[in-house]
Amino acid sequence: MICTSIQGKTLEEILEILESGEVEMAEIRLDLCDLDEEEIEELFTQSDVPLIATCRIASLAQRIAAEGDLLDDAGKVLSEQGLYASQPRKGRNPAEELAENQLLKAIEAGAKYVDLEVEAPPMMGRKIRQACQEYGTMLIRSFHDFDGTPPDATLLSLLEKGRRFGGEVVKIVTTATCQADADRVMALYREAVPGMLVAFCMGPEGRESRLEALKQGAPFTYACLTAEESTAPGQWTAAEMDEAVYGNFRFIGTDETLEMPASKSFAQRAIIAAALAQGTSHLTGYSPCGDNESALAAARKLGARVTVNGSELEITGIGAFENCLSISEMPVGESGFLTRMIIPVLSAIADGPVRVTGEKTLLGRPLAGAHDIMASFGVRLVPENIPEEGRKGDCFIPLTVKGPLVPGRADVSGKGGSQLISGLLAALPLAGNRSTVYVHDPRSIPYMFITVDVLRKFGIEIGSEMEGGDDFLQTQDWTLCTGLTFKMRGQQHYRAADFRIEGDWSGAANFLVAGAIFGDVEVQGLDTQSLQADISIMDILMDAGASMSQLEGETPTTGPIHVARAPLCAFETDLNNCPDLFPIVAVLAAFCPGESRIRGVERLRHKETDRAAAIVDMLTQMGVPVQVDEDEMTIEGMALPQRLLTGNLLKGGRYTSHADHRMVMALKVAALGADGPVDIDDTACVAKSFPGFNDLFDKL
Repeated sequence: MICTSIQGKTLEEILEILESGEVEMAEIRLDLCDLDEEEIEELFTQSDVPLIATCRIASLAQRIAAEGDLLDDAGKVLSEQGLYASQPRKGRNPAEELAENQLLKAIEAGAKYVDLEVEAPPMMGRKIRQACQEYGTMLIRSFHDFDGTPPDATLLSLLEKGRRFGGEVVKIVTTATCQADADRVMALYREAVPGMLVAFCMGPEGRESRLEALKQGAPFTYACLTAEESTAPGQWTAAEMDEAVYGNFRFIGTDETLEMPASKSFAQRAIIAAALAQGTSHLTGYSPCGDNESALAAARKLGARVTVNGSELEITGIGAFENCLSISEMPVGESGFLTRMIIPVLSAIADGPVRVTGEKTLLGRPLAGAHDIMASFGVRLVPENIPEEGRKGDCFIPLTVKGPLVPGRADVSGKGGSQLISGLLAALPLAGNRSTVYVHDPRSIPYMFITVDVLRKFGIEIGSEMEGGDDFLQTQDWTLCTGLTFKMRGQQHYRAADFRIEGDWSGAANFLVAGAIFGDVEVQGLDTQSLQADISIMDILMDAGASMSQLEGETPTTGPIHVARAPLCAFETDLNNCPDLFPIVAVLAAFCPGESRIRGVERLRHKETDRAAAIVDMLTQMGVPVQVDEDEMTIEGMALPQRLLTGNLLKGGRYTSHADHRMVMALKVAALGADGPVDIDDTACVAKSFPGFNDLFDKL
């Protein structure tokens, strides 16, 4: 990215520049701007533009010398200007004291980066580094040589010193007296972790190295607002650099906030629960999609009365109890979750065998572990056929459910996912006695707790307990959980409920990633305290360096979410609990310099397609290096500016979605960074989860 250095401006002038859209990233030279502590706090709190807080000690010392003859009086002089909050501590250089105070204030206010010279006093370095770790600010350790370029050995030593002193980004800037100097500085990129070095040369001989830095993989380079406001010789203006890097490339954005659809994870659970309840439930915030419509059809098949009034559902349930229903067949459309949830429910409330039928991709998808899990509670699943590629013991739709569901205790495997377990949690409270479900090797844990949360709204009580090793006990990180126990009493009754269905983090993830790479996006309808597993996209984007903020809304957790471009970096994540994020997170990784590692590959094998193979095929065709080693996918990414400057945009062409709605969304986002049109063979399949996706995406 292009970082524009701003100096000699008031707070109002800086905010005007940032809000104008002229700069995509800015360095605030606190040593050259007259900002007091309140103004520093306001600036770094308000701005969504990624900001670097820089305060050069030498430059401050020059100002102090010019503004006060005696060092003892320096603190007083600066205080009168509102720049210095207290007298310098005894024995401290007032310039160091002032720089430290201003940088700490910027960090506390939310600066994206803080720049500290490697020559800064060790005590100051430790304090700034600790504050960066506490507040999540990235630390730049910088070195500047205004006289020349040191020998190669010194340059390498400076690179290592910057890392050793805590630099997440190391900045090395020298003065070039000839092209050979610039070449030696550029050679540092061969020794650096991708995306973690900013190195270039000042002076006329070093001018081109500022652009070359981006080509070599620097996360950003520096420019000035105008030639008259240059902070170093040879600096480009932001307009010149923008033309050289981006040319006619089109960034995305919209004047409106995009409304996200209802979460089908919540909607389907709530629809089935309302169908089982005694009384009439009112569910607002509903939006139709293929899977949600299948759930409504299933509710009607159960005997519930369903009325759809725009975004409100009115469902009068059947007041379900054991063996209350005479039904011979249940269609589930193409919904894998609905299939797994309805099987246990039917085994509890049907008075005889029920044939479960489906369509499209569902017919070839094995219900991993379903046979053994249901057998643990006395239920037989009898598939009508097993495809040639099916494994012994696999169940496929259509099949017949032969109950009744027998309450009791069972240990079940969570390796196949959470969906069938969610069905058991919905069904066992209707059985005649207490039940305990112990889940070992749990996956998609958040989805189980979504089920517990939704059922609680309908009056169903389920106790839960998580277990794990010391790491889990200390962090409560769900990925470290090794076992789950659910306990529930029998003969419970569903009661009608009224509530709003949450917005969908799964679909929103595609827009958030698009904004993080290609411009900026604002979405609404989401809850940042949601139990949805795919809310993890926020953590992933922040780990990757994206700029993210939540605006004011009706409640502190439901305001619009804004994501904008910032320098991205490689990341590691575990998607075992949120496999639906895998396609779009893989696209994100393609634009993060370095090697990103994503765990959870095995969870993708039996989605609408073999989603792991589909992702590998997509990235390979697009020219992105990718490899899979057991459960981990490694993707070698490159930042958008580097792709543009090196001619390595993703490859356009004809692509297949494999009839997978998640792959369509990921392909649409990837197409924004392609060198030509990306023609997708089937985009209509997004209707399964997000019918309005294509139209909404076209607004960007």
